[in-house]
Amino acid sequence: MQEAAPESSDDAEDLKPKKPTNKAQQGIRAFTVCRKNDESGISGEGVVIEGCVFATGHCIIHWLTPSPRGALAIFDSFDDFIKIHIKPHPTNNTIITFEDGEQTIYDGG
Repeated sequence: MQEAAPESSDDAEDLKPKKPTNKAQQGIRAFTVCRKNDESGISGEGVVIEGCVFATGHCIIHWLTPSPRGALAIFDSFDDFIKIHIKPHPTNNTIITFEDGEQTIYDGG
């Protein structure tokens, strides 16, 4: 005996993704990191990182150097990323830009 396939619905409301209550929060916020200067001489100037912050607070960055693949790093929080890669280099005049246009400038001031 063959099992019947579950009924499917074409109703638009039924097709919308639902947020499960037993899983982590959902959502990703993308950003870029632009350095006006490169005091270390390693990562270069211009946009050197693309990254994202998850709704849980975790942060993943993708260094765009070295070519061709770059490198990935994972942080427990966006603040941890800032403490390690941005604040120690105030003369880089770093600009972080989120996809919604929000910008933060780290210029040592």
